[in-house]
Amino acid sequence: RSPSHPLWLGFNSRCQGWAPVVSEPRLPHSRSTPRGATSFDVHATPAVTVHMIHSPTTKPTIDSRWPLDPDIEVVVTIDVTSRTVDDNQVKISYYNREGHELAVAWLYLTCVDVSLDVDLSRSGRVKGKGKGKDKDKDKDKDKAKWTWGPDGQGAVLLVNCDRDSPGAGGMDSGQADVWTPADLQDMSVMLLRTHGPSAVFAEYQVVLHVPETDADKVRVFHAARGDSHPRYKAVLGPDKLSYVLDHAGHGDSTFYVEGLAFPDRGFSGLVTFSASLLEVPHKDAPGTPIFTDTVVFRVAPWIMTPNTQQPLEVFVCSIKQGSDSNEAFLEGLRVLLRKANCKLTICSEQDTRSDRWIQDELEFGYVEAPHKTFPVVFDSPRDRGLKDFAFKKILGPDFGYVTREPPGKSVTSLDSFGNLDVSPPVTVRGKEYPLGRILIGSPLPWASGRRMAKAVRDFLFAQQVQAPLEVYSEWLSVGHVDEFLTFVPALDRKGFRLLLASPNACYKLFKEKQQQGHGEATQFIGLKGSEKKSIDEILADESLRTDNRHVQRCIDWNRDLLKQELGLSEQDIIDIPQLFILTDSRADALFPDMVNMLVLGRHLGIPKPFGPTVGGRCCLEQRVRELLEPLGLSCTFIDDFFSYHVLSGDVHCGTNVRRKPFAFKWWHVVP
Repeated sequence: RSPSHPLWLGFNSRCQGWAPVVSEPRLPHSRSTPRGATSFDVHATPAVTVHMIHSPTTKPTIDSRWPLDPDIEVVVTIDVTSRTVDDNQVKISYYNREGHELAVAWLYLTCVDVSLDVDLSRSGRVKGKGKGKDKDKDKDKDKAKWTWGPDGQGAVLLVNCDRDSPGAGGMDSGQADVWTPADLQDMSVMLLRTHGPSAVFAEYQVVLHVPETDADKVRVFHAARGDSHPRYKAVLGPDKLSYVLDHAGHGDSTFYVEGLAFPDRGFSGLVTFSASLLEVPHKDAPGTPIFTDTVVFRVAPWIMTPNTQQPLEVFVCSIKQGSDSNEAFLEGLRVLLRKANCKLTICSEQDTRSDRWIQDELEFGYVEAPHKTFPVVFDSPRDRGLKDFAFKKILGPDFGYVTREPPGKSVTSLDSFGNLDVSPPVTVRGKEYPLGRILIGSPLPWASGRRMAKAVRDFLFAQQVQAPLEVYSEWLSVGHVDEFLTFVPALDRKGFRLLLASPNACYKLFKEKQQQGHGEATQFIGLKGSEKKSIDEILADESLRTDNRHVQRCIDWNRDLLKQELGLSEQDIIDIPQLFILTDSRADALFPDMVNMLVLGRHLGIPKPFGPTVGGRCCLEQRVRELLEPLGLSCTFIDDFFSYHVLSGDVHCGTNVRRKPFAFKWWHVVP
């Protein structure tokens, strides 16, 4: 606006900008041109940067004047917040052909800072405005974009699924209050910065808002200054889409953001928040947004840990009553745990309601953000005696809980988490899976039959970072993947071996012993009530051999699939001798299933097979030692015959392990 000429630039007398890269007013000089003007120049106060946007063929004259070309744009930016209203000016002078100044137009600018900031670089803290290189680096990032990979960007949000508040009945995410300072550690910080002359913010509103589609996935608390200690007010979340900031312009306002929902079917895990500066003509009128700053979070996925991760704690259930008491099993387990130097937690029969199958009930995993990591137990929909155990006994401070229930609660054996495993990290045809791949037992792809509940499978696939793979397990009576495969650590090759149950390997071993003159050697010696068969009798049993040909074909189908989908070669696979028997066309282990083992670093707790004794040793145990000890593994055989095996499970089914999280950061994955 020119004080000396009745000439308008098409701007209001005050124009708001925002640091560090300010809004960019474009000067519509062509609409304000005095008659006879052919050129112009632009000058500004020091805080203002003037950018001339023009075609390569358009050049200024020798005295830095520009032709009045409609294709020329003048853009001004400011990166210093104003101290007073209208403290920045832009002067445009217009000239005729003779070079005489015809008119002067003035643009008065007030620069305010409205900025929504999060841990964009995933460093564990929200950075300041930045100086020098840091400032330029942050300035180039699009805060409204979340990208994967080591060079990616975007903040991370944890589902606040633990219980830091002792008096809370459920998870912290179910409380619309902050009860303890520890609860804040599970949340991500978001800063809303508002700086500028107070007179501006007296006329405008700053509003923090969340899309309706995201509001039920998050909750935001505003840290308000109390008389004696901070107060935390829930300002966004379910049924709260916007929040008007009081006292805008007075610096930084701190908000704490918690996730309420994991990624799942219909929810990618991305949530956005925006801060808008609104012009409000009068008190009851809806505001008009002048500027909006947007940030995006991704909710951290639930991550499983493979056998190659360091064990931290082993859980097992105590069963003291009846002929199937597991007291002898627990003693064998204690021996193993002392060797492995690992914590053992024995769950009381009262707490477990006499349900011994703790592997089937739950799966330990974790969630991670740059500032915080904690374990999360995934409770299966199996819901037998251990139904409430995870919620009542494991959920607690920095120990989260998640579950998925199928509609109608119709579950099968394949919904148990003995049917859920994860491979160690692999690379498949150049594609890296640095957190491994989840394995889910299922029917054949084209077949009907029992299948893990869709609600659980949808959840697992939605986590994205462990690319689930469905393998064929429905041929088994119980139907779990841990009945025919496991992974053990190794120092060479890929850092692990895949162990597969193998009828062929068992028949080969027994044939060798028969040829060596040990055909009379008998299995199950010392086990009362069990049917004892010699090697000769087992090899002569054609019905048993037919059963195991079928089983071997089922396992071979998985072998080919796992080689293809995990990038394995034959050298990465070890065949563990095992026989099965069919009942109603589905298979059960004939003797304790040795791949159903407990893996604690290099220490293995293997079901004692009670195989034929040759030279004073069980030939099955001896063969397994020969296969695994050269890898640096230590084999401890544990008697689980009456306490687990005859009840259709073995060592792995009756134990569960919480393991150390991956050092690899999940946000570095490229799904």
